[in-house]
Amino acid sequence: MDKTPLVSVNIVTYNGLRWLERCFSSLFAQTYGNIEIIALDNASVDGSKEWLKKTAQEHTNLKVIENPTNLGFAAAHNIGISQANGKYVCLLNQDIIMDENFVQNVVIEFEKQDEKIAAIQGKLFRLGSNFDKTDILDSCGLEMLKNRRIISRGQGEKDNGQYNNMRVIFGVDGALPVYSKKALEDIKIPIGKNKFEYFDEDFFMYKEDVDLAWRFILFGWQSIFVPSAKAWHARGAGESAAKNMMAVIRERRKIPSWSKFYSWKNQRLMQIKNELPVLFLKDLPVILIKEILSIGYIILFETKNSKSFFVLLKQLPNAIHKRSYIMTHKRIKNSQDISFWFKS
Repeated sequence: MDKTPLVSVNIVTYNGLRWLERCFSSLFAQTYGNIEIIALDNASVDGSKEWLKKTAQEHTNLKVIENPTNLGFAAAHNIGISQANGKYVCLLNQDIIMDENFVQNVVIEFEKQDEKIAAIQGKLFRLGSNFDKTDILDSCGLEMLKNRRIISRGQGEKDNGQYNNMRVIFGVDGALPVYSKKALEDIKIPIGKNKFEYFDEDFFMYKEDVDLAWRFILFGWQSIFVPSAKAWHARGAGESAAKNMMAVIRERRKIPSWSKFYSWKNQRLMQIKNELPVLFLKDLPVILIKEILSIGYIILFETKNSKSFFVLLKQLPNAIHKRSYIMTHKRIKNSQDISFWFKS
């Protein structure tokens, strides 16, 4: 066991100047010392890029990569992951403030667990509008329902210790995941000559973390929730854990149209890539109900978002090609081995 393995912390920035000082201050204050930082700026115009370059002059472990355009979450992080030298790779959202022991506690658990742990999720809390650290939970990991809706465990709940036990989870939230580099290399998908992707670049942003979590499961890896690793996240509008249809609609109305576009399209791409036929047929009744309601709602109330149908069709051949690779290389042979992940 390596007591101090190198951890690569990758952060993608896009017009996030108002967050950067607090985010990086929490990063530089980590009690764990063996960290390299890769900051990838997606053509920010608010001074973020300049702030990063100035900060890099003061911190020799910070490398800044300037992307000429906004590549989105997936493609930018793929660049960062490919250049990461760490045994573990932490993806840090620009609107996150970490507890000083976050990285230390994650590394301790990674080193204690067996080698089939692909990812660790800490206990994320809500960060208030004035950067105040609340005791309201943001995410304790991802759950997948039988209808293929994704929710964040504990989201919106007051923390009363109900999520204080470490456990295996479906997957880790993309706001602050920590991955094993070995696991990432194992599940990457070839998309061209000498080109691979960890996150699906057709997604651009949204649901790529769930897609990756599903692929980890199919390849025989596990993700775990570690409550001692704490951080605060200034999540935008929309709660995944809304409990009923009207609550879901209310939360959806808070979400920007571009966010709804990517989320809807990528949900379907993800299912096309990762569904096992036996499980899909088993859950088809509830999946169909969700799909009919979703499509009907878009047609009736979100006409502008109907373009997601056409972009989905355009990206369908790529998704089918990636599905072929996943199904050929997956290690899960019996669909019943993972059926418990899809909750009622």
